[in-house]
Amino acid sequence: MPAIACQRNRFDLPPEVAYLNCAYMGPLSAAVLEAGRRGLDRKAQPWTISPADFFDPVDEIRELFARLIGGDADGVAVIAAASYGIAVAARNLEVDRGGRIIALAEEFPSNVYAWLDLAERSEGEVAFVHRPPDLDWTRVVLETIDERTSVVALPHCHWTDGGLIDLVKVGERARAVGAALVVDATQSIGAMPFPLDEVRPDFLVTANYKWLLGPYASALMWVAPERRDGCPLEFSWMTRAHSEDFPQLVHYTTSYRTGARRYDVGETANFALVPAVAAALRQTLEWGIDEIYTYIGALTDELADGVEAIGLSVAPAGLRSRHLVGVHLKGAPAEAIASAMASAGVHVSVRGDAVRVSPHVYNDAADIGRLVDVLRTTL
Repeated sequence: MPAIACQRNRFDLPPEVAYLNCAYMGPLSAAVLEAGRRGLDRKAQPWTISPADFFDPVDEIRELFARLIGGDADGVAVIAAASYGIAVAARNLEVDRGGRIIALAEEFPSNVYAWLDLAERSEGEVAFVHRPPDLDWTRVVLETIDERTSVVALPHCHWTDGGLIDLVKVGERARAVGAALVVDATQSIGAMPFPLDEVRPDFLVTANYKWLLGPYASALMWVAPERRDGCPLEFSWMTRAHSEDFPQLVHYTTSYRTGARRYDVGETANFALVPAVAAALRQTLEWGIDEIYTYIGALTDELADGVEAIGLSVAPAGLRSRHLVGVHLKGAPAEAIASAMASAGVHVSVRGDAVRVSPHVYNDAADIGRLVDVLRTTL
Protein backbone atom coordinates (compact mmCIF):
# COMPACT_ATOMS: atom_id res chain seq x y z
CA MET A 1 0.00 0.00 0.00
CA PRO A 2 1.48 3.41 -0.94
CA ALA A 3 2.31 5.98 1.70
CA ILE A 4 -0.57 8.24 2.62
CA ALA A 5 -0.53 12.03 2.42
CA CYS A 6 -1.93 14.45 4.97
CA GLN A 7 -5.71 13.92 5.25
CA ARG A 8 -6.60 17.33 6.69
CA ASN A 9 -9.01 18.08 3.84
CA ARG A 10 -11.33 15.33 5.14
CA PHE A 11 -11.80 17.08 8.48
CA ASP A 12 -13.27 20.34 9.72
CA LEU A 13 -9.96 21.75 10.95
CA PRO A 14 -9.52 25.49 10.35
CA PRO A 15 -6.07 26.62 9.12
CA GLU A 16 -5.36 28.40 12.40
CA VAL A 17 -5.85 25.21 14.45
CA ALA A 18 -3.05 22.72 15.07
CA TYR A 19 -4.97 19.91 16.72
CA LEU A 20 -2.38 17.59 18.26
CA ASN A 21 -4.67 16.01 20.83
CA CYS A 22 -6.10 12.80 19.35
CA ALA A 23 -5.38 10.96 22.61
CA TYR A 24 -8.02 13.24 24.15
CA MET A 25 -10.61 12.93 21.39
CA GLY A 26 -10.32 12.29 17.69
CA PRO A 27 -12.28 14.56 15.33
CA LEU A 28 -14.93 13.12 13.03
CA SER A 29 -14.20 13.27 9.33
CA ALA A 30 -16.85 14.56 6.96
CA ALA A 31 -17.59 10.99 5.85
CA VAL A 32 -18.12 9.72 9.39
CA LEU A 33 -20.25 12.72 10.30
CA GLU A 34 -22.42 12.24 7.22
CA ALA A 35 -22.85 8.52 7.95
CA GLY A 36 -24.07 9.34 11.45
CA ARG A 37 -26.51 11.94 10.13
CA ARG A 38 -27.93 9.51 7.58
CA GLY A 39 -28.34 6.89 10.28
CA LEU A 40 -30.15 9.29 12.57
CA ASP A 41 -32.41 10.35 9.71
CA ARG A 42 -33.65 6.76 9.42
CA LYS A 43 -35.07 6.94 12.94
CA ALA A 44 -37.29 9.80 11.73
CA GLN A 45 -39.11 7.22 9.58
CA PRO A 46 -39.16 4.08 11.72
CA TRP A 47 -41.45 2.21 9.33
CA THR A 48 -38.42 1.94 7.02
CA ILE A 49 -36.42 0.00 9.63
CA SER A 50 -36.68 -3.77 9.27
CA PRO A 51 -35.69 -6.52 11.74
CA ALA A 52 -32.52 -7.16 9.69
CA ASP A 53 -31.47 -3.54 10.30
CA PHE A 54 -31.04 -4.37 13.99
CA PHE A 55 -28.40 -6.99 13.22
CA ASP A 56 -26.73 -6.75 9.81
CA PRO A 57 -25.08 -3.31 10.27
CA VAL A 58 -23.78 -4.37 13.70
CA ASP A 59 -22.31 -7.55 12.24
CA GLU A 60 -20.61 -5.44 9.58
CA ILE A 61 -18.84 -3.60 12.40
CA ARG A 62 -17.66 -6.94 13.76
CA GLU A 63 -16.24 -7.84 10.35
CA LEU A 64 -14.50 -4.48 9.93
CA PHE A 65 -12.94 -4.52 13.39
CA ALA A 66 -11.83 -8.12 12.96
CA ARG A 67 -10.03 -7.13 9.74
CA LEU A 68 -8.38 -4.25 11.56
CA ILE A 69 -6.90 -6.38 14.35
CA GLY A 70 -6.41 -9.63 12.46
CA GLY A 71 -9.01 -11.50 14.50
CA ASP A 72 -12.31 -13.22 13.76
CA ALA A 73 -15.64 -11.42 13.62
CA ASP A 74 -17.24 -14.04 15.87
CA GLY A 75 -14.97 -12.84 18.67
CA VAL A 76 -16.10 -9.21 18.49
CA ALA A 77 -18.58 -7.70 20.93
CA VAL A 78 -20.08 -4.27 20.31
CA ILE A 79 -20.11 -2.34 23.58
CA ALA A 80 -20.63 1.18 24.91
CA ALA A 81 -17.26 2.08 26.44
CA ALA A 82 -13.87 0.65 27.29
CA SER A 83 -14.98 0.50 30.94
CA TYR A 84 -17.86 -1.76 29.87
CA GLY A 85 -15.43 -4.21 28.28
CA ILE A 86 -13.13 -4.17 31.30
CA ALA A 87 -16.14 -4.85 33.52
CA VAL A 88 -17.08 -7.84 31.32
CA ALA A 89 -13.54 -9.17 31.72
CA ALA A 90 -13.56 -8.65 35.49
CA ARG A 91 -16.88 -10.46 35.76
CA ASN A 92 -15.52 -13.49 33.94
CA LEU A 93 -12.08 -13.85 35.47
CA GLU A 94 -11.16 -15.33 38.83
CA VAL A 95 -8.61 -14.12 41.32
CA ASP A 96 -7.45 -16.51 44.01
CA ARG A 97 -7.46 -15.40 47.62
CA GLY A 98 -4.22 -13.50 47.99
CA GLY A 99 -3.87 -13.37 44.22
CA ARG A 100 -2.66 -10.33 42.33
CA ILE A 101 -3.93 -8.21 39.48
CA ILE A 102 -1.09 -6.37 37.74
CA ALA A 103 -1.80 -2.83 36.53
CA LEU A 104 0.21 0.29 35.78
CA ALA A 105 0.53 3.14 38.24
CA GLU A 106 -1.30 6.24 37.00
CA GLU A 107 -3.29 4.07 34.58
CA PHE A 108 -6.51 5.50 33.18
CA PRO A 109 -9.30 4.87 35.74
CA SER A 110 -11.45 2.80 33.35
CA ASN A 111 -8.82 0.07 33.58
CA VAL A 112 -8.50 0.28 37.36
CA TYR A 113 -11.83 0.50 39.18
CA ALA A 114 -13.19 -2.87 38.04
CA TRP A 115 -9.98 -4.54 39.18
CA LEU A 116 -10.07 -2.86 42.58
CA ASP A 117 -13.60 -4.19 42.99
CA LEU A 118 -12.63 -7.70 41.87
CA ALA A 119 -9.62 -7.70 44.20
CA GLU A 120 -11.77 -6.67 47.15
CA ARG A 121 -14.39 -9.32 46.42
CA SER A 122 -11.73 -12.00 45.97
CA GLU A 123 -9.55 -10.95 48.90
CA GLY A 124 -6.76 -10.34 46.45
CA GLU A 125 -4.86 -7.16 45.57
CA VAL A 126 -4.09 -4.87 42.68
CA ALA A 127 -0.31 -4.54 42.35
CA PHE A 128 0.54 -1.26 40.64
CA VAL A 129 3.75 -1.17 38.63
CA HIS A 130 5.40 2.24 38.86
CA ARG A 131 7.17 4.07 36.06
CA PRO A 132 10.85 3.09 36.24
CA PRO A 133 13.61 5.73 36.04
CA ASP A 134 14.89 4.21 32.79
CA LEU A 135 11.29 4.31 31.35
CA ASP A 136 11.44 0.61 30.44
CA TRP A 137 7.88 -0.41 31.31
CA THR A 138 8.25 -3.87 29.80
CA ARG A 139 11.12 -4.80 32.07
CA VAL A 140 9.37 -3.85 35.32
CA VAL A 141 6.08 -5.45 34.28
CA LEU A 142 7.83 -8.73 33.49
CA GLU A 143 9.64 -8.57 36.83
CA THR A 144 6.34 -8.07 38.66
CA ILE A 145 4.42 -10.98 37.12
CA ASP A 146 4.88 -14.10 39.26
CA GLU A 147 3.02 -17.22 40.36
CA ARG A 148 0.70 -15.12 42.54
CA THR A 149 -0.59 -13.27 39.45
CA SER A 150 -4.15 -14.02 38.33
CA VAL A 151 -4.74 -11.14 35.89
CA VAL A 152 -2.48 -8.79 33.96
CA ALA A 153 -4.46 -5.67 32.97
CA LEU A 154 -2.45 -3.35 30.75
CA PRO A 155 -2.58 -0.86 27.90
CA HIS A 156 -0.34 -1.06 24.83
CA CYS A 157 1.18 2.27 25.82
CA HIS A 158 0.75 4.49 28.86
CA TRP A 159 -1.99 7.03 28.30
CA THR A 160 -0.09 9.94 29.88
CA ASP A 161 3.07 9.89 27.76
CA GLY A 162 3.02 6.96 25.35
CA GLY A 163 5.46 4.80 27.29
CA LEU A 164 5.51 1.54 25.31
CA ILE A 165 4.86 -1.99 26.61
CA ASP A 166 5.90 -5.10 24.70
CA LEU A 167 2.65 -7.03 25.01
CA VAL A 168 4.03 -10.04 23.15
CA LYS A 169 6.58 -10.62 25.93
CA VAL A 170 4.02 -9.79 28.60
CA GLY A 171 1.52 -12.24 27.10
CA GLU A 172 4.13 -15.01 27.09
CA ARG A 173 4.97 -14.34 30.73
CA ALA A 174 1.32 -14.18 31.76
CA ARG A 175 0.55 -17.52 30.15
CA ALA A 176 3.61 -19.06 31.77
CA VAL A 177 2.20 -18.34 35.24
CA GLY A 178 -1.41 -19.12 34.31
CA ALA A 179 -2.61 -15.49 34.37
CA ALA A 180 -5.20 -13.90 32.09
CA LEU A 181 -4.21 -10.92 29.94
CA VAL A 182 -6.65 -8.03 29.52
CA VAL A 183 -5.61 -5.17 27.22
CA ASP A 184 -7.19 -1.73 27.09
CA ALA A 185 -5.97 -0.59 23.68
CA THR A 186 -8.00 2.62 23.56
CA GLN A 187 -4.80 4.64 23.17
CA SER A 188 -3.34 2.49 20.42
CA ILE A 189 -5.87 0.65 18.22
CA GLY A 190 -6.24 2.66 15.03
CA ALA A 191 -2.82 4.28 15.28
CA MET A 192 -0.38 1.40 15.67
CA PRO A 193 -0.34 -2.28 14.70
CA PHE A 194 -1.63 -4.77 17.24
CA PRO A 195 -0.19 -8.28 16.75
CA LEU A 196 -3.22 -10.16 18.06
CA ASP A 197 -1.93 -13.64 17.23
CA GLU A 198 1.30 -12.95 19.11
CA VAL A 199 -0.11 -11.06 22.10
CA ARG A 200 -3.01 -13.54 22.55
CA PRO A 201 -5.09 -11.47 24.99
CA ASP A 202 -8.06 -12.98 26.79
CA PHE A 203 -9.94 -9.71 26.34
CA LEU A 204 -9.01 -6.74 24.14
CA VAL A 205 -11.06 -3.54 24.41
CA THR A 206 -10.94 -0.16 22.73
CA ALA A 207 -13.12 2.93 22.67
CA ASN A 208 -13.91 4.31 19.22
CA TYR A 209 -13.72 8.04 19.88
CA LYS A 210 -9.95 8.45 19.99
CA TRP A 211 -7.57 6.88 17.47
CA LEU A 212 -10.33 5.19 15.48
CA LEU A 213 -11.80 8.67 14.84
CA GLY A 214 -15.30 7.42 15.57
CA PRO A 215 -18.22 8.61 17.71
CA TYR A 216 -18.38 8.85 21.48
CA ALA A 217 -20.28 6.24 23.57
CA SER A 218 -19.21 3.36 21.36
CA ALA A 219 -16.49 0.76 21.81
CA LEU A 220 -15.40 -2.69 20.65
CA MET A 221 -14.08 -5.80 22.35
CA TRP A 222 -12.42 -8.92 21.01
CA VAL A 223 -12.65 -12.02 23.19
CA ALA A 224 -10.47 -15.12 22.96
CA PRO A 225 -12.34 -18.30 21.92
CA GLU A 226 -12.01 -19.92 25.34
CA ARG A 227 -13.65 -16.88 27.00
CA ARG A 228 -16.76 -16.63 24.81
CA ASP A 229 -19.12 -18.70 26.94
CA GLY A 230 -19.01 -16.46 30.01
CA CYS A 231 -21.59 -14.36 31.80
CA PRO A 232 -22.59 -11.01 30.24
CA LEU A 233 -23.12 -7.83 32.20
CA GLU A 234 -26.69 -7.48 30.98
CA PHE A 235 -29.31 -9.71 29.42
CA SER A 236 -30.37 -8.06 26.20
CA TRP A 237 -32.93 -9.73 23.97
CA MET A 238 -30.66 -9.03 20.99
CA THR A 239 -27.90 -11.33 22.23
CA ARG A 240 -30.14 -14.40 22.35
CA ALA A 241 -30.36 -17.09 19.70
CA HIS A 242 -32.94 -16.44 16.94
CA SER A 243 -33.56 -12.90 18.21
CA GLU A 244 -33.87 -11.70 14.61
CA ASP A 245 -37.18 -13.63 14.40
CA PHE A 246 -39.40 -10.97 15.97
CA PRO A 247 -42.67 -12.98 16.09
CA GLN A 248 -40.87 -15.64 18.16
CA LEU A 249 -39.51 -13.29 20.83
CA VAL A 250 -42.33 -14.35 23.13
CA HIS A 251 -40.65 -17.75 23.34
CA TYR A 252 -37.74 -17.27 25.73
CA THR A 253 -34.45 -19.11 25.34
CA THR A 254 -31.35 -19.73 27.40
CA SER A 255 -29.22 -19.93 24.24
CA TYR A 256 -27.10 -17.06 22.93
CA ARG A 257 -26.10 -15.94 19.48
CA THR A 258 -22.69 -17.24 18.47
CA GLY A 259 -19.29 -16.06 19.63
CA ALA A 260 -18.80 -12.98 21.78
CA ARG A 261 -22.21 -11.50 20.89
CA ARG A 262 -23.51 -12.41 24.34
CA TYR A 263 -21.33 -9.59 25.70
CA ASP A 264 -22.88 -6.90 23.47
CA VAL A 265 -24.30 -3.86 25.17
CA GLY A 266 -28.07 -3.43 24.92
CA GLU A 267 -29.47 -1.58 21.92
CA THR A 268 -26.39 -2.28 19.80
CA ALA A 269 -28.37 -1.23 16.72
CA ASN A 270 -28.03 2.45 17.61
CA PHE A 271 -29.07 4.02 14.33
CA ALA A 272 -26.80 7.07 14.67
CA LEU A 273 -23.70 5.43 16.16
CA VAL A 274 -23.52 2.21 14.13
CA PRO A 275 -23.20 3.84 10.68
CA ALA A 276 -20.64 6.30 12.03
CA VAL A 277 -18.58 3.53 13.65
CA ALA A 278 -18.65 1.53 10.41
CA ALA A 279 -17.59 4.58 8.37
CA ALA A 280 -14.71 5.28 10.75
CA LEU A 281 -13.49 1.68 10.59
CA ARG A 282 -13.67 1.65 6.78
CA GLN A 283 -11.72 4.92 6.74
CA THR A 284 -8.95 3.46 8.91
CA LEU A 285 -8.78 0.30 6.80
CA GLU A 286 -8.58 2.43 3.66
CA TRP A 287 -5.54 4.27 5.00
CA GLY A 288 -3.94 1.14 6.49
CA ILE A 289 -2.66 0.74 10.04
CA ASP A 290 0.98 0.37 9.03
CA GLU A 291 0.72 3.47 6.84
CA ILE A 292 -0.96 5.46 9.62
CA TYR A 293 1.73 4.45 12.11
CA THR A 294 4.49 5.37 9.67
CA TYR A 295 2.89 8.73 8.91
CA ILE A 296 2.34 9.68 12.56
CA GLY A 297 5.76 8.32 13.52
CA ALA A 298 7.47 10.70 11.11
CA LEU A 299 5.71 13.59 12.86
CA THR A 300 6.66 12.48 16.35
CA ASP A 301 10.26 11.94 15.24
CA GLU A 302 10.27 15.60 14.15
CA LEU A 303 8.74 16.52 17.49
CA ALA A 304 11.45 14.65 19.40
CA ASP A 305 14.21 16.37 17.41
CA GLY A 306 12.58 19.77 17.85
CA VAL A 307 12.00 19.62 21.61
CA GLU A 308 15.39 18.11 22.35
CA ALA A 309 16.98 20.98 20.44
CA ILE A 310 15.44 23.42 22.95
CA GLY A 311 16.46 21.43 26.02
CA LEU A 312 13.36 19.33 26.65
CA SER A 313 13.07 15.55 26.56
CA VAL A 314 10.95 12.64 25.42
CA ALA A 315 11.40 8.95 26.12
CA PRO A 316 14.01 7.14 23.99
CA ALA A 317 12.80 5.90 20.62
CA GLY A 318 12.60 2.24 21.61
CA LEU A 319 10.62 2.93 24.76
CA ARG A 320 7.91 5.26 23.45
CA SER A 321 5.07 4.78 21.05
CA ARG A 322 5.31 6.59 17.72
CA HIS A 323 1.85 8.17 17.87
CA LEU A 324 1.58 9.48 21.45
CA VAL A 325 4.52 11.28 23.03
CA GLY A 326 4.98 12.99 26.38
CA VAL A 327 7.23 16.05 26.36
CA HIS A 328 8.81 16.32 29.79
CA LEU A 329 9.29 19.94 30.72
CA LYS A 330 11.94 19.53 33.44
CA GLY A 331 10.11 21.55 36.07
CA ALA A 332 8.44 24.13 33.81
CA PRO A 333 4.72 24.73 34.61
CA ALA A 334 2.96 22.34 32.22
CA GLU A 335 -0.54 23.81 32.65
CA ALA A 336 0.68 27.33 31.87
CA ILE A 337 2.52 26.11 28.79
CA ALA A 338 -0.53 24.19 27.55
CA SER A 339 -2.62 27.33 28.04
CA ALA A 340 -0.13 29.37 26.02
CA MET A 341 -0.27 26.76 23.28
CA ALA A 342 -4.07 26.87 23.16
CA SER A 343 -3.94 30.66 22.86
CA ALA A 344 -1.69 30.15 19.84
CA GLY A 345 -4.09 27.60 18.32
CA VAL A 346 -1.95 24.58 19.26
CA HIS A 347 -4.04 22.03 21.14
CA VAL A 348 -2.42 19.40 23.36
CA SER A 349 -3.09 17.90 26.80
CA VAL A 350 -1.27 17.90 30.11
CA ARG A 351 -1.16 14.48 31.71
CA GLY A 352 0.95 13.99 34.81
CA ASP A 353 4.13 16.05 34.46
CA ALA A 354 4.20 15.91 30.68
CA VAL A 355 2.67 17.76 27.76
CA ARG A 356 1.03 14.96 25.81
CA VAL A 357 1.29 15.37 22.03
CA SER A 358 -0.82 13.04 19.87
CA PRO A 359 -1.04 13.83 16.14
CA HIS A 360 -2.93 11.88 13.50
CA VAL A 361 -3.09 11.81 9.72
CA TYR A 362 -4.78 15.23 9.58
CA ASN A 363 -1.59 16.83 10.96
CA ASP A 364 1.59 17.74 9.12
CA ALA A 365 5.11 19.00 9.82
CA ALA A 366 3.87 22.60 10.02
CA ASP A 367 1.72 21.68 13.04
CA ILE A 368 4.73 20.17 14.78
CA GLY A 369 6.79 23.25 13.94
CA ARG A 370 4.13 25.51 15.48
CA LEU A 371 4.17 23.49 18.69
CA VAL A 372 7.96 23.63 18.98
CA ASP A 373 7.91 27.38 18.29
CA VAL A 374 5.40 27.98 21.09
CA LEU A 375 7.52 25.92 23.48
CA ARG A 376 10.64 27.82 22.48
CA THR A 377 9.10 31.23 23.02
CA THR A 378 7.22 30.26 26.21
CA LEU A 379 10.05 28.63 28.15
